[in-house]
This record gives sequence, structure tokens and C-alpha cells, in this order.
Amino acid sequence: MILEAKNIYKSFSNGEKKLPVLTNLNISVDKQETITIMGPSGSGKSTLLHILGTLDKPDSGTVIINQIDVSSIKEEKLAQLRSREIGFIFQFHHLLPEFTAFENVLIPTQILGNTDDKIKRAEELFDYIGLKERKEHYPSQLSGGERLRVAVLRALINNPSIIFADEPTGNLDAENAKKLLQLFENISKDFEQSFVITTHNEDVAALGDRQYVLDHGVLNNRGYGTGFSNEKF
Repeated sequence: MILEAKNIYKSFSNGEKKLPVLTNLNISVDKQETITIMGPSGSGKSTLLHILGTLDKPDSGTVIINQIDVSSIKEEKLAQLRSREIGFIFQFHHLLPEFTAFENVLIPTQILGNTDDKIKRAEELFDYIGLKERKEHYPSQLSGGERLRVAVLRALINNPSIIFADEPTGNLDAENAKKLLQLFENISKDFEQSFVITTHNEDVAALGDRQYVLDHGVLNNRGYGTGFSNEKF
């Protein structure tokens, strides 16, 4: 098991009232498993990913990544664990405009101090996604689909155990969304990669080995799929 979250509760204050966002939520992710989570805007999908990815803390409950309870370690160690074990892909690529695509991909390696060791891997990854000739371009010189694929490489560079993707196709047209999902499929197979993907799109949600709906703070089992081999997009 790569990740296990138990009894996650999260609320936000609204004046004197507390608004529960996540309630007694449990989820687990195995190696090379793809989990998809649907839910309306404001349902807490991004909050859940931030908690699972150690960017935020629950009010109560535990998150365990590769048998490490993340609440029991200090922030410096947590940052190292996050860089080593977790990759993030957001709807907006969040590439730094002053750096080339290649430099953007290597940014996570600076936290672990292993940039020199990852240069060859970065070159191989650019070749893997067919953007080798574009690696020295700046984000402004890349298409939206290319920028998001570079963001995928940034998530992959440190060989994470799990990748969280928050509405990854939300800003893409149908053709680029299809290319991105194909890339996810290839990565899942070739790198034995685990994914947790939030989405509004029914077809994207159907790609999950396990599929959930987050509604009123509760994670409901939507069903079981066959993973990326059942692609409908």
C-alpha cells in the first residue's frame, strides 16, 4: 500500500461557525493503482488532495505514506518526504516563466540536492514524451498541452510513489486532453505509477481502477473500473 488515510476530518471557519468539508473520510492507494474522484465545485476535492499530498493538515485523522505517519515528522523532513514520494499536477501548470522547460522539470530535485543525478533522467523523460526539441523553450513558447506535459515530467522527476492530479484536463481542449490521458496511461504502465485524479469529466473518472464521488464531505464508492485500459475519452 502506497498511501492510507484514516478518519480524515477537515473544516473551515465561517465567522463563529465551522463548516465541515471532509467528514470521517477513508481512502487507500496501492502501487500502480489509479483512483479517480468526482464531485461538484466546492465539494472539497482540492482540499482532499492537499491533505493527502501533505500540503495541508486535517483537523483530525491520519495520513500514512509508505508506512510513515506524516503527522509525526517535522516540517523539514516532511518537505523531503513530499519531494521524494509525491508528485503534483495541477489544472494550471504553474511552470515558472523565467525558467526553461528543462529547468522547470529539475526544480523539485533542488530540494533533495540531487539535481546533477537527475539531468540524464530529465533528458530521457523529455524524449519519452516527444518534447526533446522543446526542452530549452520557455513556458510562453509552448502550447497549453505542451506546458501541462512538462508539468507531468516535473511531477515524475524524483520517481515519486504517487502522483496527485487536480483537474488535469480542465483547461485543455479535447485533443490535448486525450494526449494527456494517453500519457498518464503510458506512465502508469511503464513506471508502475500510482495516481489520484480529481475531475469533473465522466470519461476521465471512468479510467479509475477505483472511482469515487466526494459529496457533502463524504467519499462514496462510485464503482470499479479496469484502469486506463478502459479509456473512453
